[in-house]
Amino acid sequence: MPARRLLLTAAVTAAACVAVQAPAATAATGSEPVVSRGVEIPVFYNPPAQLPAANGTLIRSEPLPLAISLPSLPGPLPGRATRLMYKSTDSNGRPVAVTGAYIEPTAGWKGTGPRPLVVVAPGTLGQGDQCAASMGLEHPLTFNGQTVSIGYEDLSIYRLLAEGTAVVVTDYVGLGATDRLHTYVNRVDEAHAVLDAARAARAVDGTSVTPASPIGLFGYSQGGGATAAAAELQPSYAPDVSLSGTYAGAPPADLTEVTRAIDGSELAGAVGWSLNGFLQSDPALQPIADAHLNAAGKAALADLSTMCVGDALLAYGSKKSSQWTTDGQSVSDIIRATPALQAFLDSQRIGTLKPAGPVRVATGISDNLVPHAQARQLAVDWCRKGADVTYKPVDLPALPSALLNHMAPLLADQGDAVSWLTDRLSGQPATSTCATLPQQP
Repeated sequence: MPARRLLLTAAVTAAACVAVQAPAATAATGSEPVVSRGVEIPVFYNPPAQLPAANGTLIRSEPLPLAISLPSLPGPLPGRATRLMYKSTDSNGRPVAVTGAYIEPTAGWKGTGPRPLVVVAPGTLGQGDQCAASMGLEHPLTFNGQTVSIGYEDLSIYRLLAEGTAVVVTDYVGLGATDRLHTYVNRVDEAHAVLDAARAARAVDGTSVTPASPIGLFGYSQGGGATAAAAELQPSYAPDVSLSGTYAGAPPADLTEVTRAIDGSELAGAVGWSLNGFLQSDPALQPIADAHLNAAGKAALADLSTMCVGDALLAYGSKKSSQWTTDGQSVSDIIRATPALQAFLDSQRIGTLKPAGPVRVATGISDNLVPHAQARQLAVDWCRKGADVTYKPVDLPALPSALLNHMAPLLADQGDAVSWLTDRLSGQPATSTCATLPQQP
């Protein structure tokens, strides 16, 4: 039985179970389609049983119809898209198949030098396979009564294509590919998926990307954490993927602080996605989860494992994790009192390594969902390591909604973020703000 069907069954029966085990990461590698919340996932997303050895190897590809596309000469606007599956390595050193999409732009590159490549790391989309960013390019809005998926990353992708940059977007480990759960905010899994997407893009038929093409990384929220982690791990994991610039918007660099902030917010379901991903990455944590989660908590985790952001907002918005535990403690309380959990989150901390190339960290000063202070601290940590950091505090008035406080800077700063990155891809040097960072909010 495919893994997603096992998860759907678990969602129904979890309340009666003594424990919920981490979802199996074995099935859905054949020709049988997987159905997630009424959405049939194309068999393209079923990984093969055997994966190639080299990271970034293109496993398979096929044309991807863009939902928003206009006919023109010499080709459709904004470009021609290709669905991808490529090989990566997860945080446990195991081979993994990752999906995504490459778009060859119709527009000419507006900067100087060869056409660059930008890897877009999506923000939070959910944990169900139907939420994958590559599917969002084909179906920007999915609303079938069982799931709500919105491809909001299409906006940044199309803005970059309009500048003439080639774009490859990763679906991350387990989001799209049907053999395992998405390891939400796992910094190593995400960093590897981002860097290997750049490698895979070079092998796409018809690409204008060459070994001489500058490479940039672009991401906000979950994506900001992914690009930040990728910039840190590039020297050791992918020295062949030289980075000209990295934009990390609202990065969740300190998951201890982010977990505390998200709990009880509109995006409280993300606590469940994090726990699901952590249990898959480190099964040794399962006995701790079994000891603390009550029937409602176990059922919530199984339910969330197939949800997109829209589903989680509707079903779990403003829920508190204390409702999921046997003793009424919050997940943050349990983490604080459990050394193994705190150690795992500490291992996910971004900011312990010097990033490669210039980086731009942007964060809304009123962001209380992915807290401003911990994102700013990332910039401080990198400056102390001698990195070339441009720090941008986005000064917007505080709103009564934590979700809006988080999303408003995404839209307000996106144009400046694209301009900063395209300048780096054109070879223009960045202006570090490390000297003035102590004076900035």
